[in-house]
This record gives sequence, C-alpha cells and structure tokens, in this order.
Amino acid sequence: MFDLYLFILTDDYRIAEELMFCLPVDQQNYIHYILCMLGKMQISNSKSEMVLIGANDAEGSSGELAGARLDILNPILGLAKSMSLRCAVQLRIPDIVHRHGEPAPLRHLAAALGIHSVNKVRCLHLLLRILTQSGYLTEVRISPAAGGDEEEDKVGYLLTPSSRILLAGDRFSQAPFVLSFLSPVLMNPWESLSRWLEDDEASAATATPFDMANGRSRWDGESSSEQAAAAAFDLLFKEAMASDARLVGDVLVRDRRGLLEGLESMVDVGGSTGELAKAIAAAFPEMRCTVLDLPHVVGGLVGSGNLNFVAGDMFEFIPPASAVLMKWILHCWNDGESLKILKKCKEAIRGHGKGEKVMIIETVVDESSANQNQRAYETQLFFDMEDLVLVPGRERTQKEWAKLFLDAGFSGYKIFPILGFRCLIEVYP
Repeated sequence: MFDLYLFILTDDYRIAEELMFCLPVDQQNYIHYILCMLGKMQISNSKSEMVLIGANDAEGSSGELAGARLDILNPILGLAKSMSLRCAVQLRIPDIVHRHGEPAPLRHLAAALGIHSVNKVRCLHLLLRILTQSGYLTEVRISPAAGGDEEEDKVGYLLTPSSRILLAGDRFSQAPFVLSFLSPVLMNPWESLSRWLEDDEASAATATPFDMANGRSRWDGESSSEQAAAAAFDLLFKEAMASDARLVGDVLVRDRRGLLEGLESMVDVGGSTGELAKAIAAAFPEMRCTVLDLPHVVGGLVGSGNLNFVAGDMFEFIPPASAVLMKWILHCWNDGESLKILKKCKEAIRGHGKGEKVMIIETVVDESSANQNQRAYETQLFFDMEDLVLVPGRERTQKEWAKLFLDAGFSGYKIFPILGFRCLIEVYP
C-alpha cells in the first residue's frame, strides 16, 4: 500500500495504476476517496469509472475549478464591497481621514468613531483593508505613536480621487448617490427580480420588480404608512441628483461650452431643483433658462435673473425655447413613452430661435468597447439592469437611439462624450 501512495504522490501514474488494481475492492474504494480529495483522481467524462489523472491534467483541472468557484464567490461576496462603501460614507470615514491632515492610523480612526471594543476595532481594520483594496483609500508606512508596536500602528490611510468626491462638504459629493442607491428602497426590489421574470401574467400594475415589491410604481405616491420613510429617501435622492447635476453642469460649461454658445433660450426638462440650469445660466447670462418639473418638485422654488421655474408635465407641455435639455430622463421610460416626450420636445423648439436642438445627456451603450474599457461597459450594463428593476425604462445603444430619433421626426443627431460612460447627444429637427 505504501508503495502505491509513493508512486501516486510522485506522479508515477503507470505503475500506480497497475498496483492499485491488484488491491481488494474495499481498499481500492478507500484510495479512490483519498485521491479524489487530493485532486489526483476524477470520474471519466466518457465512462462512469474512476480514472487517475496526470500531474498536468490535475493542475489544469484544479485550476479551472478554483477559477470557476472564484467566479461564483466573488460576485456573491462582492456585496461586501458595496456595503463597506456605504458604511464608510455613513461613518464619514473620508471626512475623518481628510480632517486629520496626514496619514490616519487605525487608532486615530477608531478613537474618532468612538470604537473601543477589540472585536469592533478588528472589524474597522478589515473595513479599511476592503476600502484600500477597492481603491478608496491608500496605505502608507508611518512611524508608530508611543506605545504602538503592532503592525497596524505602522500604517496610515490617505484619500484617493475616488474617496475625495465622497467628502460631505464637496459640492460635487457623490455621498448622497451612494446612500440613496444602496438604500433599502432601491435594493429591496432586487429580491423580486426572479419572481417578476417568471410571472408571464404580469400586468401594467407590476411592470417592474419595484412595482411587484411595493404594490405601486416608482412614480406613484406612497401610502400613509410609507410617507415618513419615503420623504427621507426623496430628500436623499434629490440631493444625489442635485450633486450629479452640479458635476455635469461644471463639465458641460467648461469642456463643451461651444455646444451652448449662441442659444437664446433653453428649458431643462425634469430639472428638479435646477442645479444644471443654474450652472448654465451663470455661464451664459444672456440665455433665458427655464426649469420644468412637476408641481410638487418645483413648488416654492423661486428663480432669479435669467433663471425661472415652471410647474408642468413633460408629457403634456414643454415651454418653447431654442434648445431643450434633458439629463437622465429618457432612460427612465420605455420607447413608447420616450417617443411622446421627444415629440413634445420637437414642438417646443420649432421656430424659436437660432440653433434649435434637443440636448440629451444619457448613456450610449457601446458593445464594441467591452474589450477596451471593460469597467465602463460593465457599469453601463449594471445601469441597464437597474433601470429594468426600478422603472419601465432602459439604456440604449447608438442604433436604438437613432431609431427613436427618426421615429420622433428628427433629421439627425451627433454624440459627444461628456463624463465617463455618459454622452451628450444633440438631436436636430
């Protein structure tokens, strides 16, 4: 028996196989079990029998299996990455690191957060490691403070560009974006995705998994029992959209200024609190800027100078202007509803000054870029699935956008990259 193990473990499989089949059946079965555990034996694909595999085969098979398991485990446990980011924002860890003014050690962060339990300090340390691995923090070696002789006392943490835009005081802060998109309101509907897909009888009342989970659409009013929680979420979501609008506005007037020059007037459809329109109005004081949104959104908002607010429904009426601007509006609606909105836009710009056009800030899904920029393409796909789960909308490829514009009666369009995976699309009557 020992000789057999020796030949197997040294990969002399020809002799090992001869020796093994000279043993009693019960001993063969025992060896089968041990060798399968060691990755030295497997069931043949062609016959229902156990076969020894050579060193190279074992290595390849084990490596493939390990890789396949990682492909499953990583997205399952990848939730830890999202939740760690949310936790860091909730605890304001980026702000604590920023205020420290130099690499912040674990002890400083624990003290600033009022964490003293050994187990919780260990958890904080692991959280910092995940944030570092994810690119939100960077580690640097430091001289430990007096009495600090542990390895973690020799490491300090600094912010990266990805965490700097999470600072609470930053006007472009993406912290509200993190908190709203990872809130239970937008996360819970994912629990209904498989049930929704299996339900072929789904009616208009359950057009999305969100509808199925909540008994109402994303745009319907909440029940009285939901109103308090919904009001808190709405404030957070509005701030997320406002922060994004400030970021897009800054990029637009700085990097794509030429697209706005010469316009006499502009209406920002679905512009909420008007952060994007404010940036344009400030950069172009000669342009009349209007923000159109629902009454409960713009009610009480007062314009000034060349900026004003109008309450209304974009499906019914859009104020006339040289240009209509829509940021992240059409991806919330299916093709039929988007067509109605685009036709209203076309009516609004008809005969109203030089440079008539509709300006759309949206994702243009580029399948050809999957190999060149996998992260951007993957993010586009994630957003597309997010749309499907939450609203009756979708992200679109260039071909799909072109068909939509043609069906709405427009003559042409141009696409300009503007911010990461998003583009500004100019559409001409």
